[in-house]
Amino acid sequence: MLIEQFTEYVRACFAGIWIETFEPDEALREIAELCRSEEWSLATWDVECGLRTAGSSAAADSVATTDPIAAIQSASALASDDGAGILVLQNFHRLLGSLEVIQAMSRQIGLGKQNRTFLVVLAPVVQIPVELEKQFVAVRHELPDRGQLRTIVEEVATEEGELPGSDGLDRVLDSAAGLTRYEAEGAFSLSLVRHGRVEPEVIWSLKSQTLRKSGLLGLYRGGERFDQLGGLDNLKAFSLRALRRRNGRTDCRPKGVLLLSPPGCGKSAFAKSLGNETGRPTLTLDFGAMMGSLVGESERNMRQALRIADAMSPCILFCDELEKGLSGAGSSNGDSGVSSRVFGSFLTWLNDRSSEVFVVATCNDISRLPPELVRAERFDGIFFVDLPDAEQRETIWQIHLRTFGLDPEQQRPTDKSWTGAEIRSCCRLAALLDVPLMQAALNVVPVVTTAADSVERLRQWASGRCLSADRAGVFQHATTKPPRRRRSVTTDPSSN
Repeated sequence: MLIEQFTEYVRACFAGIWIETFEPDEALREIAELCRSEEWSLATWDVECGLRTAGSSAAADSVATTDPIAAIQSASALASDDGAGILVLQNFHRLLGSLEVIQAMSRQIGLGKQNRTFLVVLAPVVQIPVELEKQFVAVRHELPDRGQLRTIVEEVATEEGELPGSDGLDRVLDSAAGLTRYEAEGAFSLSLVRHGRVEPEVIWSLKSQTLRKSGLLGLYRGGERFDQLGGLDNLKAFSLRALRRRNGRTDCRPKGVLLLSPPGCGKSAFAKSLGNETGRPTLTLDFGAMMGSLVGESERNMRQALRIADAMSPCILFCDELEKGLSGAGSSNGDSGVSSRVFGSFLTWLNDRSSEVFVVATCNDISRLPPELVRAERFDGIFFVDLPDAEQRETIWQIHLRTFGLDPEQQRPTDKSWTGAEIRSCCRLAALLDVPLMQAALNVVPVVTTAADSVERLRQWASGRCLSADRAGVFQHATTKPPRRRRSVTTDPSSN
């Protein structure tokens, strides 16, 4: 993709080309191969080695200039009558704070339109000064796709037995999605050193460190499963069916679900267990981590986080308590519109993405979400997760009694209107304090007691508007009264 776009821009004589890449060596190798095949002149410059011309001698390189302005001006020497001259400037965005450098680049790009010489900047970010914005086109060097990752792993694992079978290889490639070529090669090699074969668990471990360095996304690696989560039968079935294999069809990719409920009803637990049930990684998106102190940094962080999620597809993207992360969108909160722009980037991605990223977003207060977020085609469904009924509470009790090794025959507290989190808390405290469930329950205050009005208001709003997480169909609150019909009044014309 990079070379195709690059070739088109050169042939169309765009004299300034900015390539956003985390793999400058790989991008430079691809450009060099293209220049050899097209018989174009190629030179490279970086602040350490200075100017180097392809095919030049080591002696010539030793005296090459390390002055950035002189390097820019040298691009004209690459001009030829029947080809193109390419000057690649590595990490040059660090030097664009100088007015002299900006002026030299502007002048050289103007000359390049006439003599077919091209300035190419390789950098991990697109930071083009406003003076040069109209003179550069930006191209993204994409991370390796599955085919390229397969080639890399086959080059690393050359001995018999080092590569798993077809199903295992698919899991390996899934686990390596989103890594650079250098990172993927290192992960495959590390797996061979540890286990003598390529295993996805090693790659996931290394990938979690990579995501942690970015600070934008986290990789959740817990072991939760659906059988540890009581209730939510309709939500579970809906999501599993949406994530089934579709024989390569690309016109009906799943989008995700928005979960609305009072706190403690299992929204987060569902998101964390869905990845394990479907064999997909679960990424966590923290909207607070998106906010940066520099102008444009927050918007760039959001775009970068979503690009990483796209590259790691198929995956689950978990956005917890969405209303808190987007609370500033659509309001004048003194942040100069940063929250609105971050929200706009997220909305556009939700609607237009083509990758298999299944979004699980949770919310405790729908009134704080912008209305644009809940329209059709943002999510596959908006589900209301209500307080568990008696049967579901019994299932949840059994799960947590087994988890904490408690006597299932002992007396239990009255659990009407308890959430799953409160049942778990009671069991955990009983095990922690070594006391019966009845005594542990004295330390549990249900959310329907602490926030009765907000819980009832949320149920009233969801009734008739959201799908039920427990059973097929639309959620209907039991105490919701149907709208009162107005009595029609007939006016007798004769009375006038």
